[in-house]
Amino acid sequence: MADAGLSASIAARLAHVDARLAFEIDVVAAAEAVASGEAVLVDTRRQESWYHGHIAGALHLPTAGRDARIAELPRDRTLIVYGWGPGCNGATAAARRLLASGFDTRELLGGYEYWVRNGFPVEKDGVTTRLSPDPLVTAETH
Repeated sequence: MADAGLSASIAARLAHVDARLAFEIDVVAAAEAVASGEAVLVDTRRQESWYHGHIAGALHLPTAGRDARIAELPRDRTLIVYGWGPGCNGATAAARRLLASGFDTRELLGGYEYWVRNGFPVEKDGVTTRLSPDPLVTAETH
């Protein structure tokens, strides 16, 4: 039902924005949720991308074989799925599948790219590193 005084068009757009806010999570909030134990990150990229580097501590759930591995995911925490970045919708497809399977799921805004650009830990070949935060995306510059 639309709020009193709002046109149907504005109410529909407001509902869309509310839905996005309930579904998407930025990298800072995601890092906090993982640190508190409320959430776990899930990389939805293919195997080659995982080997290229992934968020430290993330679980890997590539499209190939995804349905067979869904049962291995924790149900006691929010799953925050990610792909390469804003130009990739693989995480959106994975999130839809996980939500349909009853998992509490959110999508990481900016994906792996913005995690790295914010200077959060990444892992490659068993080594965890951090790049210097990009001043264009970090909170310190706002």
